Amino acid sequence: MSQTVSVPQGLPMERDAGPFDPPSQITRLREVRPVSPMVFPDGHEGWLITGYEAVRQVMADTRFSNRQDLGVIHVPYETPGMPEQTEPSPQTPGLFISMDPPDHTRSRRKLTGAFTVKRMKQLEEDIIAITEQQLDELAKLTPPVDLVREFALPVPSLVICELLGVPYADRETFQANSSKFMERDVTLEDKMAAIGAMFGYLAELVTSKRAHPGEDILSDLARDEDLTIEELCGMAFLLLLAGHETTANMLALGTFALLEHPTELAELRDNPDLLPDAVEELMRYLSVADIFFRYATEDIEVGGETIPAGSTVVVSLLAANRDPQRFENPDTLDVHRKVRGQVAFGHGIHQCLGQQLARIEMRAGFEGLLRRFPTLRLAIPAGEVKLRTNMHIYGVHELPVTWA
Repeated sequence: MSQTVSVPQGLPMERDAGPFDPPSQITRLREVRPVSPMVFPDGHEGWLITGYEAVRQVMADTRFSNRQDLGVIHVPYETPGMPEQTEPSPQTPGLFISMDPPDHTRSRRKLTGAFTVKRMKQLEEDIIAITEQQLDELAKLTPPVDLVREFALPVPSLVICELLGVPYADRETFQANSSKFMERDVTLEDKMAAIGAMFGYLAELVTSKRAHPGEDILSDLARDEDLTIEELCGMAFLLLLAGHETTANMLALGTFALLEHPTELAELRDNPDLLPDAVEELMRYLSVADIFFRYATEDIEVGGETIPAGSTVVVSLLAANRDPQRFENPDTLDVHRKVRGQVAFGHGIHQCLGQQLARIEMRAGFEGLLRRFPTLRLAIPAGEVKLRTNMHIYGVHELPVTWA
């Protein structure tokens, strides 16, 4: 019989166990009740899923809906300036991450050909070239430098801009607005202003591509008369946001983690063949895109608990990836680990569409950084690194580094 344990008044977000570990309260909760009732700050009752098997079940079961227009998605942590949400959010055309089949199937199918393993493999040389060019720029600078600004953010931004056909000269606009959108402690007005600016920019871009298509993913989509401008904007927003935010934070936080694990760093530097396994291990170990929401459309049993229809469900991918029931010594970073089944890219029909692209970018990024900068080290004490605990995608705001 499960112990009666619940999450009091919101999801614990404090990284009290260290910059790379889940909040200790989340870890303790997973040990005693991996499917736990929780109380949101507004008093609404829901569920928190932290166990590996339960997380995979929820993510794979389409009865747990992604649609924000079905039920109220309550914020699981205190967010100053955000009013209590009392009604469902309207569906955003083209934003297929917030859709269920058959709408999700129709939208995502438009993109599956663009992100196949084969096509990503063909792009690998271009991605390596972009990475090397950015490493050249980094080498020209006098340390200390901020690795986020000078490397971790530019590489995936350059790649996704080239793939989508977004002018890289516009990066400051979309990076600033996407960053504002990803903040937790931001007013609804500021968040809506950022979204409005992004969609306004993208509407002009996709309209131009529909009139004068080029050789890029957005042009390919724009040629499809079955898609409206609104749908094209939603797809472009999702691809642009996901295409640079997650990988940028993995490159920066992953470098931070390796610098704080010098034995693993030395192993990786001496054995570049370990990179594919190391990238998978870093994804498992860090899981920067941690918290996801689902909405139960009927009573569903998960891990011996019955989640009632209408419940908001919060899923922690980081907690699942650190579950000792699935991974041996899960809180240890081990670049030799043969990771199988990590859920950092999600699971089920909403599993990350660009995961192969992200893997290639990370392999190229870490390999190049370790090869070109063998004496790379933090320029400040680790405890002074500014963590992105206020953002929906975890990472570091800045990573000051130096080298000999």
